[in-house]
Amino acid sequence: MSRRTSREFALQGLFQIDVAKADVREAIEHVLEQEGAEIDPMFVRDLVNGTTKHVEKIDAVLSKHTTGWDLKRMANVDRNLLRMALYEMLFHEETPTSVVLDEAIDMAKAFSTPDSGKFVNGVLAKIVPEVDGLRGDFVRQE
Repeated sequence: MSRRTSREFALQGLFQIDVAKADVREAIEHVLEQEGAEIDPMFVRDLVNGTTKHVEKIDAVLSKHTTGWDLKRMANVDRNLLRMALYEMLFHEETPTSVVLDEAIDMAKAFSTPDSGKFVNGVLAKIVPEVDGLRGDFVRQE
């Protein structure tokens, strides 16, 4: 099972929820119905459910680190990639931060604008030094 492909499927689900206003459960089931991909359905569900559960707090962190950018006006893929990457950094400590960053940058390059890889890298690089403190804030607020 590929975590990379699972992240791509989760991104598709988050995109559907954010842009098409799809129901969370329906979006997850829709992406999991796709045939032929080796994915971890539990990981996909966790990324989508966790990101959507914490989206307001995640957006507050992202807004703080994207001065001059309104999240609503940001490229849809970039916004959802940043949300998902931040969720994974905060709630999946077993995954090295460098892996989360590399995956987010690669997906931005593959699925968004030509400058998205640099943009996603820049935003996440500002957040990485704060992840441990943020993790505590998110856990306390649950």
